[in-house]
Amino acid sequence: MSPPKAPSNNKAALRILMLHGYTQSGPLFRSKTRALHKALTKSLHSYEIHLSYPTGPIRLDPADIPGYNAPSGNNDEEEPEPAFGWWRRKDLPHPMQQSQTEIIYTGLQDGLTRIGETIKTEGPFDGVIGFSQGACAAGMVASLLEPGRRGVFAKAACEGKALKEKFPVAFHELLALQPPLKFAIIYSGFPAPNELRYGNFYDPKLKTPTLHFLGSVDGVVDEGRSRALVERCENARVVVHPGGHFLPSQRPWLDAAVGYVRECMEAAGDGVGGNWERKRNEEEGVEDMDVPF
Repeated sequence: MSPPKAPSNNKAALRILMLHGYTQSGPLFRSKTRALHKALTKSLHSYEIHLSYPTGPIRLDPADIPGYNAPSGNNDEEEPEPAFGWWRRKDLPHPMQQSQTEIIYTGLQDGLTRIGETIKTEGPFDGVIGFSQGACAAGMVASLLEPGRRGVFAKAACEGKALKEKFPVAFHELLALQPPLKFAIIYSGFPAPNELRYGNFYDPKLKTPTLHFLGSVDGVVDEGRSRALVERCENARVVVHPGGHFLPSQRPWLDAAVGYVRECMEAAGDGVGGNWERKRNEEEGVEDMDVPF
């Protein structure tokens, strides 16, 4: 990958890591977030916006894609677009309770390694934006970059908790290159559900400021799963939009995201953390919001 471009016109660079959802790709996610990119560029005049779109390392088979039907043999039928993920979810027999299963994210270390490579070559980043599985990954990345998180993983390893996920090798050297993120914007997000294995990502709670978009009729990631991630974030704010499993591109929700980025950048630039303490765990429907924040 080419090194990050230097900002032009004496503008400060604002770099955001963009993490796509399951069955998507970096280029596809870029096309789905054009309205957001345009809104950021138009509204944040003092910054030169750089969005980086890595693609997950796991090439998915057609059988991995929800709703995919195999071609009937008609040569005119189009093949599905290449689909990727940051990991695969598998339900495996529980190693300690024979009558139960546990959820495993196979390939998670590979997914985090791909993200780490992007941070190394295209960062450092100010924030991260993720959708669905990419939103789950965004929460993990924000967690891994926080002060003290590496020690949480190390303590679990010293205590012999063999089932705990290990601190990603790719992030060891990143801690000297990439500071904690100023913000994370989570669209249709959720936490890794296996607390026994993945709890180190969320305990203690994330301190990175997070904005969570929930679709009121999301049929893929239900509200309970998304709110479970909200509960694992100390400085969380929630926006509910009246749509489903997608990034809302109408003006009110674009303004909410852009306003949040502006607020986080200003707070970080001033070195003031009090705003987050006053506004932690707020929840507002967008119809009741004064946007931008």
